[in-house]
Amino acid sequence: MEKVLIRVRMGAEDAHYGGNLVDGAHMLHLFGDVATELLIRSDGDEGLFCAYDNVQFLAPVYAGDFIEAEGSITQMGNTSRKMTFEARKVIAPRPDINDSACDVLAEPVVVCRASGTCVVPKDKQRGAQG
Repeated sequence: MEKVLIRVRMGAEDAHYGGNLVDGAHMLHLFGDVATELLIRSDGDEGLFCAYDNVQFLAPVYAGDFIEAEGSITQMGNTSRKMTFEARKVIAPRPDINDSACDVLAEPVVVCRASGTCVVPKDKQRGAQG
């Protein structure tokens, strides 16, 4: 089963709440990007995200954190693609040391897990790409 992984740094513009806390919905945005790549790889089309059937926010994300978002297709129907996702914090800022200090985390911290379904209409499917 193919996996897709993206890594991004949360910037000050991503902070939505006090204390530089990033909105949990931002993790869903990352999962959407992962899903799009998975669909392009499996079907040659971006497809459409239909629904999340489970979302768990497990740890806070702050501006300055580096987040890995990973996903895979777990089930292929005629047009539907069931997927699972996980987002992990791999680097965290250390403002207690100075304003540019960061630590690579010895163990990534899982910040969000989700599963959902995407659809690629039959007339847009082109088979495995890449």
